[in-house]
Amino acid sequence: MPISGYDPDDLEQTLAERLAEHGHEEFLTDAEQKRVKAGESLVDVLDGDDIERLLALEDRESTQSTD
Repeated sequence: MPISGYDPDDLEQTLAERLAEHGHEEFLTDAEQKRVKAGESLVDVLDGDDIERLLALEDRESTQSTD
């Protein structure tokens, strides 16, 4: 799924970092985790809403860290 304004490789890395920080359980089902472990891209496994939520976490954290 193309996400406007993001390089696919950068997006994949960003999503992986956010999942590592916030836990896979909130965003990935067991079946989806297996798909990712089998080599499928997070961009392909996650739905658009989950991608947006993960990216919003990044935005919130970057604005909070400037305090």
